[in-house]
Amino acid sequence: MTEQSTVAPAGSASPPVPGRVALWVDGRLVASDQPALRADDHALVGDGAFEAIKVVEGRPFALTRHLVRLRRSLQPLGIELDEDAVRNAVTTLMSTPQAAVSPSWLRITVTGGSAPMGTGAVGGSPTIVGAVAPMAAWPPTTTVVIAPWVRNERGPTTGLKTISYADNVIAHRYAHAQGADEAVFANTRGDLCEGTGSNVVLAVDGRLVTPTLASGCLAGVTRELLLEWLPEIEERDVAIDALAEASEAFLTSTSRSVHPIRRVGTRELAAAPGSLTRRAIEIWNERSAREIDP
Repeated sequence: MTEQSTVAPAGSASPPVPGRVALWVDGRLVASDQPALRADDHALVGDGAFEAIKVVEGRPFALTRHLVRLRRSLQPLGIELDEDAVRNAVTTLMSTPQAAVSPSWLRITVTGGSAPMGTGAVGGSPTIVGAVAPMAAWPPTTTVVIAPWVRNERGPTTGLKTISYADNVIAHRYAHAQGADEAVFANTRGDLCEGTGSNVVLAVDGRLVTPTLASGCLAGVTRELLLEWLPEIEERDVAIDALAEASEAFLTSTSRSVHPIRRVGTRELAAAPGSLTRRAIEIWNERSAREIDP
């Protein structure tokens, strides 16, 4: 598959790939042109959460960790996760021809369901939506810009992977308009936070550092695994300016795995990948190949 130059759709972390999509809504597979959501579904006011999971040879990677995070994202919204129903959706989607394309995306979304009009309304039964689509390959290195907006590390949805994704859509399109692949946010304190769909790791004084969760960043599954597999990575908050000054840095995400940053704004980093990043890539490739659900 070749890299696409178009902007990724909302919630996607890599360029889109032409191809068929398998869709599952509330217990059944549906055609892509078949109406599936009710007009009063609370998804229309951003009431819900989602997970985007990598599918390798017909199997979802780190599914259990993604479902744990999905439950954690839904809880503050008052939405109950029916894990059996979600796993049934995954099993059904993994049996479709689309899931045989490797790698692919598996996206699971749970919304508040049908609810009365009004922001504070509560749905009676959550809606579960699943989709599988081909995943494009990233180029060997990536480029980022600093977003002109900030993350609120004290916001009510901080650390939740909700479907209220407008901030990320706007920042992602901004990055593309600037000729970059990804936008990176600072938080209200001026510290490095995260990308629109990625976590950030950088070299500081000869060692790898990534922002703490208190910075407001999402607890990425790839980030979590890399911290376990490469314990020398230090969780420490650093100023946003440190990214452009780093000798090397990389992004982590479901689709990117460990993705070296070549340029921050107009500044080319000294190495992409540098020696620390190369080691992170080696560890990731070795450990992720051992087990599909680590």
